[in-house]
Amino acid sequence: MQKHILIVPGDGIGAEVTAVGKQVLEAIAAKFNHQFTYDEALIGHVAIEATGSALPNETLTKMRAADAVLFGAVGHPKYDNDPSAKVRPEQGLLQMRKELGLYANLRPIKLFDELLEASSIKPEILRGADILFFRELTGDVYFGEKKRSEDRNMASDLMVYQRYEIERIAVKAYEAARTRRGKLCSVDKANVLESSRLWREVVQEVALRYPDVETEHQFVDAAAMLLIKDPKKFDVVVTGNLFGDILTDEASQIAGSMGMLASASVGDSTGVYEPIHGSAHDITGKGVANPLASVLSVALLLDISFGLKAESEAVIAAVDAVLKAGYRTRDIANANTPADKLLGTYQMGEQVLRHL
Repeated sequence: MQKHILIVPGDGIGAEVTAVGKQVLEAIAAKFNHQFTYDEALIGHVAIEATGSALPNETLTKMRAADAVLFGAVGHPKYDNDPSAKVRPEQGLLQMRKELGLYANLRPIKLFDELLEASSIKPEILRGADILFFRELTGDVYFGEKKRSEDRNMASDLMVYQRYEIERIAVKAYEAARTRRGKLCSVDKANVLESSRLWREVVQEVALRYPDVETEHQFVDAAAMLLIKDPKKFDVVVTGNLFGDILTDEASQIAGSMGMLASASVGDSTGVYEPIHGSAHDITGKGVANPLASVLSVALLLDISFGLKAESEAVIAAVDAVLKAGYRTRDIANANTPADKLLGTYQMGEQVLRHL
């Protein structure tokens, strides 16, 4: 198979973890006799510094021409401390999603047994948890009209959804539920928000097409509680942009660390694959970031965009083998982790490559 992959490291630790992800892609190509070609492009703070834009036209052109995009992270502390900045790294991320039509964000929350102790939640509650989130990615308050009063004392963000936006993400979630345990939970706030009442109405309509899938509706606050109380009750979860952003970060603690969670942003064209963690400038350049979320994003890329199931499973098996061998980065280590098993970013990548 011949495929062209665009590497978009972005900011902070994005460059470090995508470097490991690219090495895994190269190893898979060699092992399974594929031909992968690569290019790189800028986004976020580094793009602003170089071009003045968080998503340069050149980057967008390269994304559209690629068969898949392996993405890192965006963000920089200077913007966090300056809310008045007109151009911000996150604008590049949102524009990328909109321009590429990436309306569905898939976030698998699957626990490796070796990391049961890495979570702050009791092992007996966690064991066996396996959740697939579908987060709608191009609507909601992130894209709704934003206002600030002239005196700067009032602000608003419009939470808006169109029927078709809800229907298309619901269909993807139901199709996935059919291949899993046949259970779908839709999360909203229909007791308060009109946009959530439309959300629930549309999901109920789509549910009629999938009588073989058990459908449940939860308010977002109840869902947040149940994720910690009984994560095994969930199979496929579908929700809006804002709620999905928050719930999947909460669910990262089921897997032990954000450094373990991959994601796929897909629509009707080029898919983008990325770890769910941010740019983490507090550890940038120290070589301690966990690359496994980027590696597992490669597994999603191989499966979803290229249809290479065996190659994807080989990557996941390599990660599992490394964890079974006791190797840890500091975010998933504990007091009992031997010093010779505590690895940095690139050393962890080398272990994955060795097992591949």
